[in-house]
Amino acid sequence: MMISMLKSKLHRATVTDGNVNYEGSITVSVDLMEAVGLLKYERVLVGNMRNGERFETYMIAGERGKGEICLNGATAHLGKRGDLLTIMSFVRVKAEKASRHRPRMVTLQKGNRLPSRRK
Repeated sequence: MMISMLKSKLHRATVTDGNVNYEGSITVSVDLMEAVGLLKYERVLVGNMRNGERFETYMIAGERGKGEICLNGATAHLGKRGDLLTIMSFVRVKAEKASRHRPRMVTLQKGNRLPSRRK
């Protein structure tokens, strides 16, 4: 048996822009994607903390270090600049390995900055 589990989560990602004329997707700075193991074109579930909207789309890599979170295409109607999002992806795991599975999660700081690492 396979179980669907959380793989990656960017929490409190702030929308920086929207582009209704783009074909679709969500653009996220590549360094933020790498921090939690999100891949270009990976399917994601996005929750908007301001209005409760939840939608599925796919990832597009934005410029490294820009803190970019841009809603594209129809998703641009589901949020606005300044909204806080949770961006999640999932993976199927064999039931016997599920208890050992650990997702990669980051809560972003103001300006979509990654938290500083503790030494």
